[in-house]
Amino acid sequence: MTTDRTEPTPTVDEGDVDALAESVGAASSTVALTGAGVSTASGIPSFRGEDGLWDRFDPMDFHRQRFDADPEGFWRDRLSLRTAVYGDHDPEPNAAHRALVDLESMGFLDAVLTQNTDGLHDDAGTERVVELHGTTRRVVCDDCGDRAEASPVFERAADGDCPPRCGCGGVYKPDVVLFGESLSEGTIATAQRLAQECDLLLAAGTSLAVRPVSLLPKLVVDGGGTFVVLNLEATERDAQADLIVRGDVTAVLPSVVDRL
Repeated sequence: MTTDRTEPTPTVDEGDVDALAESVGAASSTVALTGAGVSTASGIPSFRGEDGLWDRFDPMDFHRQRFDADPEGFWRDRLSLRTAVYGDHDPEPNAAHRALVDLESMGFLDAVLTQNTDGLHDDAGTERVVELHGTTRRVVCDDCGDRAEASPVFERAADGDCPPRCGCGGVYKPDVVLFGESLSEGTIATAQRLAQECDLLLAAGTSLAVRPVSLLPKLVVDGGGTFVVLNLEATERDAQADLIVRGDVTAVLPSVVDRL
């Protein structure tokens, strides 16, 4: 899979970028909340929106109830989904990931809360990452809780060991939050605390359509903090934003770094 960047990038209002940089520079505590739009430039397709993966796959095939009732079928569909996401492509961090690392190293960013499960923030070098929906790089035994590297387990499943099982006999599950599952209490509590304590929440590349993550901006606003949206398209929380920057995260975030 290769990244198609042939479509023209919309013109960004430089005044909005200036305002974003000023806000980040003035804040004593900034937290970034990232979504699929931060990973698409690395060749990872989005799940939602036009030409999203949920137009090609039925989300209910990846529901917790499906995993419980038909783990073999769940895993076969999961293999197809993994191929659609990655193919033979080994995604690497892009300019947006690297810019967030720069902001962190410069002292302007305290943490990254991410809805993405691809691990690219870690690869880029961000020190404090909260993976809200888990990670596709691990699997977890549904019985004993043992965690293991995902790739060898997916290879086992592709070779016919389906569903793949832990040494205890339990079925491995991708270590992500499935439809029908809740975020872990510890993870959402950490995210809520960071949102409540920060001066600035920067939502980058996310439509803010999935609860409970979509409720984090309200915690910032209610606490008197600043909420900024950086996204190519409108989000469901734009009405709460103090500043909206319409632009490509891979262009805007490096520009913010340059200004700081």
